[in-house]
Amino acid sequence: MIVRDPSPPHEAAWRKLWSGYNAFYSAIIPSAVTDATWRRILDPSSTISARLAEDNGDIVGFAVCVVHEGTWTIDPVCYLEDLFVEPDHRGRGVGRLLIQDAVDRARVAGCSRFYWHTRADNPARQLYDQFVKADGFVRYRMLLE
Repeated sequence: MIVRDPSPPHEAAWRKLWSGYNAFYSAIIPSAVTDATWRRILDPSSTISARLAEDNGDIVGFAVCVVHEGTWTIDPVCYLEDLFVEPDHRGRGVGRLLIQDAVDRARVAGCSRFYWHTRADNPARQLYDQFVKADGFVRYRMLLE
């Protein structure tokens, strides 16, 4: 199992996983947004980056992070926005590998904080709690479209 940067030939595999991720969250993401997300992932000047988990040549998971400025720190902050592992590969350490890779990369980038959120009923919280306990904050989200 390796974690690698995405490249154009990985697009079909990423899109398949992206579709599964959106289905998990019952999200309908317009194709224009998916297209833009993929372009941003490949753009080295974008604040959005991704890593792919590869098992014997197959892409089986991904993590997408956004590095941004914050008001509570001088150094940048890393937000793990999207994380998904193919159902057949869950429980094999893929999620742990992707999260640890993201944490390590955030440290190297000089980030002061690393955070993410998920649904309260997500079974992956068992893994997340091994990294850090949930902080008790509640998320409010307003769509402006």
